[in-house]
Amino acid sequence: MDLDPRLTALRALGGFFALRTTPPTAPDGEPDRPLPTLAQAYSAVPTGAPGDPLTLRVGKVARALRAPEPRVAASVAQQGLAARLWSVALGCAVLYGAQPDLAPGLLRWDPDGSAPDDLWLTEVRPRPGDARTLAATVLHDHLEPLAAALRARHRVAPGLLRGNAASALAGAARQLDGWARANGRPDAAARSRALTAELLAHPLLAGTGTSTATPAGTAFRRRSCCLYYRVPGGGVCGDCCFPRPPRPFLRGPSG
Repeated sequence: MDLDPRLTALRALGGFFALRTTPPTAPDGEPDRPLPTLAQAYSAVPTGAPGDPLTLRVGKVARALRAPEPRVAASVAQQGLAARLWSVALGCAVLYGAQPDLAPGLLRWDPDGSAPDDLWLTEVRPRPGDARTLAATVLHDHLEPLAAALRARHRVAPGLLRGNAASALAGAARQLDGWARANGRPDAAARSRALTAELLAHPLLAGTGTSTATPAGTAFRRRSCCLYYRVPGGGVCGDCCFPRPPRPFLRGPSG
């Protein structure tokens, strides 16, 4: 199936998968405020100034979660964006057999938006939907520069960010697999599982956790913790290395 200009097949998969391909508009119908590209967000000088998109996003997440320290908010923000990128790329690869070019310079991002992250693809250009291209797109073009930018601003361990990237991929795959099974698409479920297994074996993700094939899809257990348990009222995620939140005086692993 060829990519359609609006990527309409993704809409049935939910908000993390859907991707806008038309400019956002304000309530009065006029073009909305200019949004930075992800390339600009990754390359912004870490001054902490209000114009830094990553600083804005981490601050927004920190306030929403009442995060006790910036690196907790940075981890949650990174995982949220990783989940969006994996969902779009994997969803297109499975449903279309191709993915759009998701180059950071083509994706505009609203760092002040709600979750899931608001992304707008300014041009739909098809690329192959194989695992090698998916890894190049999401891991090399996005998650590596995003991790470097966050580490320049906050004390976040590289292993934690790699674990977040793997967890986000596994989560996207689970949702896609569930949709495929519910809609009588065993071909899509099989392709999703095959691509996910190949991606989790990539050198940047290998060793971040263990995956197990189950009748309901692929179960993933990571070897690091995203630190969500540290926010007020937070607990451990379903794939966390901890079976329960650590005691308050113990430091959880950060990579």
